[in-house]
Amino acid sequence: MNRVWAAFKAHPYISNVLGYTALFASADLFQQNLLAQKAAGGSEEPAGVDWTQTARVATVGFCFHANFNYCWLAGLEKLLPGGGRKAVAGKVVLDQLIAAPLTISAFYIGLSFLERKDDLLEDWKQKFWTSYQTGVVYWSTMQAINFTFVPPVAQTVFLGGVALTFTVFLCHLRQQQNHQQE
Repeated sequence: MNRVWAAFKAHPYISNVLGYTALFASADLFQQNLLAQKAAGGSEEPAGVDWTQTARVATVGFCFHANFNYCWLAGLEKLLPGGGRKAVAGKVVLDQLIAAPLTISAFYIGLSFLERKDDLLEDWKQKFWTSYQTGVVYWSTMQAINFTFVPPVAQTVFLGGVALTFTVFLCHLRQQQNHQQE
């Protein structure tokens, strides 16, 4: 464990971005497994993994989410340093007003772009408000924990860990509604 912590301290950007991306992509694998089990109804083998879909989620996670969150969290720490109540409250409010809409939008629009959809905003229009409303409750709590208890050097990868759960929700919502349209 000391080696992992030393790696984070020595290479915080690389450690956080790669850790976040791996956790973000894992979320798609989890949701694919959930959908496959639901579709199989327990009577047959679930379908295989759609690695292309997971690669798209990983690409959005790496190219936008991991990098954005690393810079965003560093900026919030400079603007509102520390883990006191006022600083944490300010960070959570700014996170929900600025970062949440950007990251949810990047998820839906980025995946639509990588899938070469004609209307890049279709998924975003259909799912943004549900995602944002759910996220406000979930992320406010998780970010309060992050800003209070996690050292700044590890906040992005912690965020990746809790993003895993929320990204499973986003992937599931997106895939479930896409399958209903087919």
